[in-house]
Amino acid sequence: MKEIIYVGDPMCSWCWGFSPVLESIRQFLGDRLSLKLMVGGLRVDFAEIWDERFKGFLKHHWEDVHNKTGQPFSHDFFQRKQFDYITEAPCRAVVTLRKLSPENVFSYFKTLHHGFYAENQDITEAKTLSELAKPYDISPNHFIETFQSPEIIEETKMDFYKAKELGVRGFPSIVLKDGEKQSFLTVGYQPFDELKPRIESWLAQ
Repeated sequence: MKEIIYVGDPMCSWCWGFSPVLESIRQFLGDRLSLKLMVGGLRVDFAEIWDERFKGFLKHHWEDVHNKTGQPFSHDFFQRKQFDYITEAPCRAVVTLRKLSPENVFSYFKTLHHGFYAENQDITEAKTLSELAKPYDISPNHFIETFQSPEIIEETKMDFYKAKELGVRGFPSIVLKDGEKQSFLTVGYQPFDELKPRIESWLAQ
């Protein structure tokens, strides 16, 4: 029983950089094996002080991701007077979409990335998260009702727990499972050309 698990976070810049690679992996796998999406919870316990030090830290990472991957970033984000960089809400939104429209969860995950990094949208706000779910025929009211339910709150916490149980310590990560055997395809960004032969080899085993 082989399975591939992608673990990421909607507010992880390297996950945004990895987005085209993730899409290539999904296309490469096709109908042979489905890729599962799990949210890891990059920052869920506390928010850093929104000061020049923290902004500089983020800018440095964003520039690294852009230079490595070419993914777009809107630096208008740094004009915000205040921002609590806590990723629980967008992670829970992904779990919500996974519940309501599982076939669209990867698309929504990408939509959140693009909204946050390229369009300076606040994806920590429930209203924004529900609006971004509209293209998947989910009404804002239905989305928010599900998003705020105890079931989804608990399922999100379970994703965080399972990610740690899998040994994930950084994002993006892809876990390869074959029965009781487990290994990492990648921890962090790698281009598709480097990952493809390793996937082929693993599938052939």
